[in-house]
Amino acid sequence: MSIEILSVTTRKTLHAFIHLPYILHKSDPLWVPPLLTDEWQFFSAKKNPAFKKNDTLLLLARKEGREVGRVMGIVNRERNRMFHEQNARFGFLESIEDVEVVSALLGRIESWARDLGMAKLVGPMGFSDQDPEAFLIEGFEYEPTLSTIYNFPYVPQLVEACGFTKEIDYVCYVVDLSRPLPEFYQKIIDKITDRGEFAFQNLTKRKELKPYVKPVLELLSETYIDLYGFVPLSHEEIDALGKKYVPILDPRLVKIGLKDNQVIGFLIGMPNLNRGFRKAKGRLFPFGLFYLLRESKRSRQLDLLLGGIKKEYRNIGLDALGMNWMIQTAKEMGFTTIDSHNELETNLAVRGEMERLGGKLCKRRRIYQKAL
Repeated sequence: MSIEILSVTTRKTLHAFIHLPYILHKSDPLWVPPLLTDEWQFFSAKKNPAFKKNDTLLLLARKEGREVGRVMGIVNRERNRMFHEQNARFGFLESIEDVEVVSALLGRIESWARDLGMAKLVGPMGFSDQDPEAFLIEGFEYEPTLSTIYNFPYVPQLVEACGFTKEIDYVCYVVDLSRPLPEFYQKIIDKITDRGEFAFQNLTKRKELKPYVKPVLELLSETYIDLYGFVPLSHEEIDALGKKYVPILDPRLVKIGLKDNQVIGFLIGMPNLNRGFRKAKGRLFPFGLFYLLRESKRSRQLDLLLGGIKKEYRNIGLDALGMNWMIQTAKEMGFTTIDSHNELETNLAVRGEMERLGGKLCKRRRIYQKAL
């Protein structure tokens, strides 16, 4: 039976677009249902400021009268202008195991992107690297982390069957916190501590965190500028991220480095809440919030989310100092492992730090590309 491709232009089709992953992954034990309120916020052109600076296209695939796939097309005009690129992105791809469905969805995105003058299609990616990106290709047995994709193993294979090839990979490490710090690592920490020129903010209350949200996200935009696919955040996007994450962050797991009262580095982690999200089944109420709060106390895996150091203060040991600080707090809070989250395969500095700590490469994710 033929496949019908629909543009998502009504509340009814957007409802189907948002709910499709919950249907497809219903029996997938490691998939983590996002909160439906967050999904409605993210995919709303009125509520998500990212829509203002991107061209977008949301599509649904139907077969035999039911929804069987979805995808989003994105042209990030700011990224293309800043880096002299002609790239379109595809993201949020979900499908049954049917190459015709994936081919029909991606084929429509390709035509749309060509009409906009684009030369290459890359993905899966979102508006920025704060959105889920890159298909999991290795390590399906490990717990996902927040804002990453947990796809079926067949999905990358279907994308490759449509002519896509590797663009770049991300890797992830798991660190066993029972291992002692390497001796040379401690020497680096002692050396920079003895300099006495850096201060480190020890946060314990959420109200202490709020004044640092904007400086940290502005530093993120500054320090991530050279990373693959990154786009500086607008003031509206910074405000939106702050409102989304501040209520769920534990201030003890936000490490802020200061020099002359200016933020020069940060490291942010949070408990892995996957079991809570699975129990919540996409809804905060009536019991979802309880499940998440309970898991925040029970979780034994700490997920690193973001970290950065101002360029002029790199390679002097601040990264080791911040990581040691995070490890000590994690142990005090009862965590037994740390998940490094996504690291570009080309980010040898961060990969080296994870490996020095005894980290084991556990997951690999891939962004694909296809010339148009």
